[in-house]
Amino acid sequence: MTSLTCELVELSDVVDARYGGKALGLAELSAAGFAVPAAFVIANADADALPADLPERFARLVADGTVATVAVRSSAAGEDGVDSSFAGQYETVLGVSSYDELIDAVRRCVASTGSERATAYQAESGVSGTMHLVVQEMVDARSAGVVFTADPTSARRDLAVVDAVAGLGEALVDGSTTSDHFEVDRAGTITDRQVTDMPAITDDEVTLIAAGAREAEARWGRPLDLEWAIDADGRLRWLQARPITTLPGDLSAMDSVVGIPDDVYTRCNIGEMMPGAFCPLTASVSGRAIEYAMQMVQVKGGFQRAYDEARWLQVGYFSGHLFLNMTEGTALSSGILGNSLEQYSISIAGRVVDELVPKPPKPFPRRLVNTVKLTTFALSAGPHIRRLDRRLATFEAPSAATPEALLAELDAAIELYNEATLTHVRSSSRSAVAANVLEDTVVKEAVKAGRTEDEGRARASALMAGATDVESAVMLAQLDEVVADLAADEQAGSRFLELDAAAAVGSLTDGSGTTTQKFNDFLERHGHRGYRELCVRDPSWGDDPEGLGTIMQAMLRARIATGNAARPTQAVDDADLPRALRSLARMARAGARGREATKSRMVLVAHRLSRGYRLLGEQLAAIGRLPDADLVFFLDRSELPAVVGSGDVSGLVAAAQSRRTALPFQARLEFPDVTVGKPVPFRPQPPEGIEDGVIVGRPACSGVVEGAVRVATTIAEAQALQPGEILVAPVTDVGWTPYFTLIAALVTDIGSSVSHGAVVAREYGLPCVVNTQGATRVLRTGDRVRVDGDRGTVTIL
Repeated sequence: MTSLTCELVELSDVVDARYGGKALGLAELSAAGFAVPAAFVIANADADALPADLPERFARLVADGTVATVAVRSSAAGEDGVDSSFAGQYETVLGVSSYDELIDAVRRCVASTGSERATAYQAESGVSGTMHLVVQEMVDARSAGVVFTADPTSARRDLAVVDAVAGLGEALVDGSTTSDHFEVDRAGTITDRQVTDMPAITDDEVTLIAAGAREAEARWGRPLDLEWAIDADGRLRWLQARPITTLPGDLSAMDSVVGIPDDVYTRCNIGEMMPGAFCPLTASVSGRAIEYAMQMVQVKGGFQRAYDEARWLQVGYFSGHLFLNMTEGTALSSGILGNSLEQYSISIAGRVVDELVPKPPKPFPRRLVNTVKLTTFALSAGPHIRRLDRRLATFEAPSAATPEALLAELDAAIELYNEATLTHVRSSSRSAVAANVLEDTVVKEAVKAGRTEDEGRARASALMAGATDVESAVMLAQLDEVVADLAADEQAGSRFLELDAAAAVGSLTDGSGTTTQKFNDFLERHGHRGYRELCVRDPSWGDDPEGLGTIMQAMLRARIATGNAARPTQAVDDADLPRALRSLARMARAGARGREATKSRMVLVAHRLSRGYRLLGEQLAAIGRLPDADLVFFLDRSELPAVVGSGDVSGLVAAAQSRRTALPFQARLEFPDVTVGKPVPFRPQPPEGIEDGVIVGRPACSGVVEGAVRVATTIAEAQALQPGEILVAPVTDVGWTPYFTLIAALVTDIGSSVSHGAVVAREYGLPCVVNTQGATRVLRTGDRVRVDGDRGTVTIL
């Protein structure tokens, strides 16, 4: 076996990674003109066979430096590369001032390749332990640190992270001191800082470091982790550069294009229907269906000529989240009668959106015609619902035996999904018209009678309660009846709780008797529903026995704890109302019922498409076109024909895998409720305007209750709910509905009087406050509060 020769290599001669990633990073920085302290490489380091010219080269480096010492750092094969960093696995020796110290430093660094931690890392990473060393001039550092061109914690590539300490950077690396921490956006603005009383660097130095790191990132074409130092003369020096190896895929890789830089986007409204982050296939199926429906409203109202399939106009997809483009929607307020920009923004975001710029109003005749068109569109939902029902009666989940045929079935079904979504939007418009007119009328009457607007809104919310056959309430009543039967039968209830969640559901579906019949009836009518039910990747209740069983077990425990007491549904007595107001209230209740019914139809199509796409993934995995079935959900719909075809798909597969690694990080992102331009994640702060411990939202269901808070930002966290607690959540969808049997009140960050949570809360008489703009960030589980659904307030007790 031929041994490798230990030799000296000048930094300018390093052109690839054969001498390790650290040497290559320094060489590339130096070649690009960055201020890099002088250095050379000892290749294939061996303390017993050092090159003859090493003493002279070392002496020259020490003589030329501003400090008569050097640092000896490992640059082993595979270290600081694209796939692994080896950070901290090998030895680094600082302050080497003599040749004897250099030999000792070489010996220590080479020996570190055989350490237990390095050997384990080598085995895990699959790289060799061949050791090269970088011998580099030490910097007389006033301050030093690291900069990441992407946030390694959140994986956001729009943020550079700078950490700094006074003196040498080793104190930062070994954790012996607390660093100053800065986050800098791509515009060079410091967006966040956590600093000591005497920061190690100035703001100007922070932005200088971030700008230099961004320049290096642009040259390398990938996110980087760089070490830097500022010397006693204030010069910025670059000590090391390496790829960040722990990042997932780019969180913004699939972002839609922002048409106009100052377009106003919001997560409100659409965030209720589609909470959280979604896979690319969901965006290109469900997101596109919403885009189609919203564009068609513009077309039907005379504001747009035709549907533009190529562009995202009404909806945006950013960092995995879906947003409404409110600027595009302002055509409504400028183009019809009786709908101001303020009314439009309140209906979407629950507040007046000052960032919105009104479009010039259309001439009165044009607005009159548009108003008639749009009103006709909203009020003529009935025939379209019946037409949709006829089509749904013959629609089954696509299930062809080959990928080519199955994709053709799925593509054909997209047109039905678009129709179902448009029908739901049409029905929602009808519901919103009735609800808005009712609220406007009741608020005006309240003010005229000397009461407050909030009292008027609370009265309007109370009048919207009591709608019969509201899908969400019917669904909850059916499931609650099954749980009540289990609670009434001690043996059956105990067995249901003893089994794991999925087995408990299985025992019920496979059983016999009236309880099983009731449960199977529930699944027949509502099995397509669930949490995030428009996501084609997430399973419905019917396909997720573990998830449904977990909810039912929580409901059953609550039933047993409260003596199997049923929660009464809310009824409203409107007999004493003036005829016009009574008619408005009944129209609003009918509108809510219709809105919920069409949402269920829309979800049914999404559910069957989801099953079809899952089958497609299984077929593609079986024939080797995809490594696993789940990966199909991380392809855009437009990419599926290529995967179903016969060409090389390695690039698409790699892209899909990268997108999948990004999704958990996207799911943790939060956004302002309204953004001008491309939505950018933020670190949310408690909402402003909280005085004397009172959080102000909008009343959605009357009543006052005091109790303990349960903050649940995800459906998984809601599993910890205890009977009588007050649920505080960002927003709720149908998947949360079963937990309404446990809670005493509901508080949400966003929402309106016709939101899902508000509708179901009214049917069960739960005090409800929506649109608090951040109650989840103020309250903590265990806090005691008073929820006043009449005034729309939450008081911390």
